[in-house]
Amino acid sequence: MREVVDFLRLLAEHDDREWFNANKAMYRSADAAFKAFAAEFIEGIASFDDSVHGLSVADCTYRIYRDTRFSADKTPYKKHMGVFVAPHGKKAGYAGYYLHIEPSAECMMYAGLYMPSPVVLRSVREEILDNGQGIVDAIDASNGFTLSLESQMKRTPAGFPRGHKFDYLLRLRDVGVEKIISVKDVIANDFLQRSLDDFRSISPFVKVLNRAVQYAYEEMM
Repeated sequence: MREVVDFLRLLAEHDDREWFNANKAMYRSADAAFKAFAAEFIEGIASFDDSVHGLSVADCTYRIYRDTRFSADKTPYKKHMGVFVAPHGKKAGYAGYYLHIEPSAECMMYAGLYMPSPVVLRSVREEILDNGQGIVDAIDASNGFTLSLESQMKRTPAGFPRGHKFDYLLRLRDVGVEKIISVKDVIANDFLQRSLDDFRSISPFVKVLNRAVQYAYEEMM
């Protein structure tokens, strides 16, 4: 992963088309290295979560090119690479396992749901009412993951009881956990296995969320 980290550091310093086009061979080599890593990563996740069997690298990775049409930031390229392994791929709306490599900012591991649809989010909140302690226990038993509170609402959502023991979970718009990792971790020889061990430890949390997601999808049929 050192090649990936080195390229992303340079891209963060020279985020323009002229530099990128002049260094496209470097990008292609780093991209190939990351995709080779992603293929092993996907296979590793599938070894303990069989709901993601059969996914391809294309199902789980993203383009380096930014969509700047509706953004004030017009820089053309992302400064990170990521892989998100979830049932049926990154666009299917299920909870999954996300690895984010961004040496100019923060590298991290994330597990859970990001921007779920209202129907899915309601189903997850109902799961919290029924099984909040199980969700908390799954997080506490993981290898250092903590609840992400960036999307937390100030008030309890309509239709759910105020003052509930797990109100702080009910107020989440994104339901996930994260673990910050260093660039030193990323370039270590054992990074793949260590990241898989960490994600394995949080897989019970992901599976509970996906039970709620699946229930929501079945209700919509």
